Amino acid sequence: MDANLKIAEAILEIIGKENIISVTHCATRLRLQVNNRELIDDTAISEIDQVKGVFYTAGQYQIILGTGIVNRVYRALIEKYSFNESTKSEMEKNSSNIIQRAIKNVADIFVPIIPIIGATGLFLGLKGVLLNSVVLKAMGLSNDMIPQWLLTMNTVLADTAFAFLTAFICWSTFKKMGGMPIIGFLIGLMLVSPALPNAYGVASGDAQPILAFGKIALVGYQGSILTALITGAIGATLEKRLRKIMPNSMDLIFTPFLVIAISVVIALFLLGPVVHSFEKGAINIIEIFLKLPLGIGGLLLGFLYPICVMTGMHHVFIMVETSLLATTGFNPLITVCAMYGFSNAAVCLALGLNYRKSSQKTAAISATSTQLLGVSEPALFGVVMRQGTKAIIIMIASSALGGMILSLLKVQANSYGLAVLLSPLMYMYNPYQLVAYLSTGIFIFLLAFILTKFFIKD
Repeated sequence: MDANLKIAEAILEIIGKENIISVTHCATRLRLQVNNRELIDDTAISEIDQVKGVFYTAGQYQIILGTGIVNRVYRALIEKYSFNESTKSEMEKNSSNIIQRAIKNVADIFVPIIPIIGATGLFLGLKGVLLNSVVLKAMGLSNDMIPQWLLTMNTVLADTAFAFLTAFICWSTFKKMGGMPIIGFLIGLMLVSPALPNAYGVASGDAQPILAFGKIALVGYQGSILTALITGAIGATLEKRLRKIMPNSMDLIFTPFLVIAISVVIALFLLGPVVHSFEKGAINIIEIFLKLPLGIGGLLLGFLYPICVMTGMHHVFIMVETSLLATTGFNPLITVCAMYGFSNAAVCLALGLNYRKSSQKTAAISATSTQLLGVSEPALFGVVMRQGTKAIIIMIASSALGGMILSLLKVQANSYGLAVLLSPLMYMYNPYQLVAYLSTGIFIFLLAFILTKFFIKD
């Protein structure tokens, strides 16, 4: 029998075919909507081969299998048995409250943008290394000797994504909300049109806003994440409603015309000035919080972030990080939260080495490897939380301490989307930042590992 089908049948035997309403999966977990959660034996499920843990949240019984294998087990389950093949969004709509759905929808909009921001962060890091005077001196070069074409190439690679970030956000919002993504992309481009005074130039005094009706300041919305998000939501909603009433012969041209015209007018004349001011104030408050004396801001965020991951509230951080990057060029938020990954991996590894059963030991070491590459659920839900309060306290305390240290050292990333082993790439732009981050990460990993080995013997 196929190994994946064997796992699927073992899961089905314990949960019961009649107890399952619908099935879906995400990157690491098989998600089941069940009739009666009390009928399921968690211990028996956890002992199935390849299962790294289970938990129940938002009406879903979730079985952690890990990347790759979850797709194969899901497909084996669907092909062998006639379950309702629900999408993840449908299941979450039926089983989560309005706040959870709102946070998840915002996360779904920003997740597709993460790869380009991550890649841009690497380009910025390489640019920092290339233009670093110490590196150039070691190579017998100086800044004056770098050819203009190479500097231009660096600028194109490192600056383009942030220059047109509003377009990417509008595109992703339209796509998520069922509109035509290309319309959203064009609206986003219009918000940063060269015909409008550049927002950064206006802020620095190098450019003046254009006054409409003698009162309303028209500027570009470079770096205004919230304006792009709300404009995209308005445009996508308007498009769907217009398509219901627009005659077929006029739909192809006049629906996009009206959507673009109305959305851009609302954004430039009504929405933008108010939302942009609010967004700037919110970013200033976050920066002040992160710079609280004695590293208190980093301590609190390092403490709260693992709890947010446990409850699924961590998705909201993505929008804040994007705003920080677009406004300031740096992301201190991911830095103080990043120690969660190091501490979670260390606690998971220490617990795995303590286990006596070979299946548990293998699962924990596998979960550690997954966490080191950036996926935390198998380690968090499958090992650390299952162990109990001591393991959770050590993990959270280590994360909080790491956040405080990095805040005191004024370390900040220039990107997001990279975790643990790959995260140092976000600090390549400056030797001090890289060394400080790496040193803190290694220290937190060793501390969490030693504390776990000392306080949790079996």
